[in-house]
Amino acid sequence: MTHDPVVFLPGMMCDSRLFARQLTDLSRDIAVTVAPITGGDRVEEIASGLLDVLPRRFALAGLSMGGIVAMEILRRAPDRVSRIALMDTNPLAETPQSATAYEPFIIKLRSASLGDAVQSFLQPDHLAPGVGRAEVLAQLVEMAENIGVDAIIRQTRALQRRRDYQSVLRRCKVPTLVLCGRHDGLTPVKRHSFMAELIPYATLSVIEDAGHLPPLEAPERTTAALRGWLDQPFVLQKRVDA
Repeated sequence: MTHDPVVFLPGMMCDSRLFARQLTDLSRDIAVTVAPITGGDRVEEIASGLLDVLPRRFALAGLSMGGIVAMEILRRAPDRVSRIALMDTNPLAETPQSATAYEPFIIKLRSASLGDAVQSFLQPDHLAPGVGRAEVLAQLVEMAENIGVDAIIRQTRALQRRRDYQSVLRRCKVPTLVLCGRHDGLTPVKRHSFMAELIPYATLSVIEDAGHLPPLEAPERTTAALRGWLDQPFVLQKRVDA
């Protein structure tokens, strides 16, 4: 099967290391790349900048904030997205109250150690329990240090101002993977079931031994789900794999 290039969009505070295992596997037979989501302080601006440099047509896979940017790209250029994977993300806009809840995180980014700020945002119960949790958090801190405080603040401001993407998902007509970790306390399974119901041709995949960062927590199962999505035909029937 011939595949379009795959573009991965990492989550807030993350870089290409989030998808290292997936890139290693998929790059054996598919053109893959990771695009940064640091190019603006609004989701619309980030998406617009990426569309200027991405291939003419591509498969798109985004996690968390990367999924939100992916939905904006789908809204702006649906003809360029051949299939989409939305992982541990959220299609809803922030309420005034939830947008305000980001402010202590921004204050901590400016005044405390970056590691403390990161761990105050992605808390332990957002990840799967077990001995690997501390290692995943440490990897996240390393990625955040690479991204830098200023870029993370811009990302946070973009999240605060994001739009609602429910109507975009209802209009989505391409093969879609909705994936999340069973233990994701930040964007829970219930939210992903709701997303999958909105999308005409969606497969829901729940990774049992993962939380908010399945590519790091359960890389083999995440890669297998992505391979299944990439091999789906363009004429689909809706199904659920949970």
